[in-house]
Amino acid sequence: MRFDDSLKTILSADATTGFGAQSAWRQLVDLAGRRRIADLDAAIARLGMLRGSVPVAVRAASGRALAFADPPAPLVGFFAEDDLAIAAPVLRTATLAADDWVALLPRLSPAGRSVLRHRRDLPASVVRALESFGSTDFVIHHRPGADASAAPAPASVVAPPVPANDAVPANDAVPVRPDAPLSETPFVTLGTITRGLPVVAEALRRHEAGPPPTPGPNGFVISDLVARIDAFNRTRPEPGEAAPVVSTPPEGFRFETDAAGVIRWVEGVGRAALVGVGLARASSCGPVRIDATAGGALRRRADFDDARLEVDGQGDAAGSWRLSGTATFEPRTGRFSGFRGVGRRPRRDQSATPPVPAPAGGADSLRQLVHELRTPTNAIAGFAELIGSELLGPVSPAYRERAQSIHAQATDLIGAIEDLDTAARIEGGALELRPTTIDLAPLVARVLADLAPLAAIRGVALAVEPAAQPLRIVGDDRAVERLLSRLAAALVAAGGNGERIGVTMLADAPVVAIRFDRPHALRVADDATLLSLDGDGDAVGAPLLGTGFALRLARNLAAELGGGLSIAADGLTLRLPMAVDQSVGQASIN
Repeated sequence: MRFDDSLKTILSADATTGFGAQSAWRQLVDLAGRRRIADLDAAIARLGMLRGSVPVAVRAASGRALAFADPPAPLVGFFAEDDLAIAAPVLRTATLAADDWVALLPRLSPAGRSVLRHRRDLPASVVRALESFGSTDFVIHHRPGADASAAPAPASVVAPPVPANDAVPANDAVPVRPDAPLSETPFVTLGTITRGLPVVAEALRRHEAGPPPTPGPNGFVISDLVARIDAFNRTRPEPGEAAPVVSTPPEGFRFETDAAGVIRWVEGVGRAALVGVGLARASSCGPVRIDATAGGALRRRADFDDARLEVDGQGDAAGSWRLSGTATFEPRTGRFSGFRGVGRRPRRDQSATPPVPAPAGGADSLRQLVHELRTPTNAIAGFAELIGSELLGPVSPAYRERAQSIHAQATDLIGAIEDLDTAARIEGGALELRPTTIDLAPLVARVLADLAPLAAIRGVALAVEPAAQPLRIVGDDRAVERLLSRLAAALVAAGGNGERIGVTMLADAPVVAIRFDRPHALRVADDATLLSLDGDGDAVGAPLLGTGFALRLARNLAAELGGGLSIAADGLTLRLPMAVDQSVGQASIN
């Protein structure tokens, strides 16, 4: 019988210290967000006890991490009651049933409901429930016990009367009663969110336009109240009145970059979000995200099409785009001067938004699994090495041989775990690359020399044809070595006795092409079948995760490096960016 005692372990941990409270908070939120806790009420009760001991930054980070999970409704409600900086990431990404959203709305503050109003994926019943709050969300909140004279405020206003049939949120907001005398009207201070409301902005403009009025006996200004009510009545739609027409967002824009790939000029949309964004590599520039297509084209000084661009925010540049650019060169010197291109909205058959992570999977969960596997496997390999080398004392030859076998198998498992980690980082856009200039021939020779024992066992002959000239590529040296070793190992492991695998390197500006002969065992019907092969896990040297996984990893890693892997009937060709001589602005093959 198997059972999950994770919750019991966390609840029994020491949470009296700051570190213990933060650790318990993170673990509880992670387990509850992935629906791995049966007694959810007990977990949320403990979270409520820990909330006062956990800094706001840690709680906000936990809220952002729930975007990669499928949190249940009680956990979403718990985070929604926290500060707006903590609740907003959860409210923007959570996926709940319509009934759960409707039940949660009265518990939200007006600012929290405003976050939901910006979502376009809520059910129609939830949208109608949001609209039913009406003018309630225009009420300025007054917290009992606040001293209005403790700190001066730029301006003070009071909320307009709330109709009797409007729902009042179950929070600390105190709306002004329609029959309340002015002497009972609470004095409130305008905050950052309140100033953003159109009605309040109109009241402030009217207040600042005239001479400073004299405050009343209770600290409020009557003219502010009159102006606020007047502005609210003018902007409030009449029953049955059609909603205002929303302007259509732009469908395209033009841009230009400098030689470093940084956008310097934009026309067609607001420039603030795009100017200064770099295309050099797949990265996140604040609210802007771009994939590796443009970065690879920049390294090759080549044109590119349909690079994915995501811009967060509410401006006219926000949303999903597809970028296409043309490389430009100075006519007199031939130096690369940047890109000129256009951006457009994706077509219906295209998707420029990242897929919604699966509730129980995804790159983040895979990286967590890799982390949990790597530590005990390293320990097993280390102890086996200690026993095999007799550092802990003399052992019999049989035990020493067994320890050496365990060390070899653990080493293979560590390699597979590292491959899983690389695949998860690629999928999650978290792979860090540090491009340098690499001499290709020595690297290929070193990789094939490491595979010589496996080739001897399989009876495969590796034949490398010398290049006509020195070849240099641009890329992360560790990533390139892993790419070549995994690809070559998969081909050698699939080779038969007496089979020859040729390796050819040649310059094909702006890339360097490395061609491997395709073993007979891998000459299957089509590429899709080849990339889905599991391989023979019992064969000597066979990839632990399967031949198809090794080839898919090589293909994705090559794309991250700005190249690609193509599969032909008799060979596989790996293309990597050629090193560029910055002094002349063109590829160097000397």
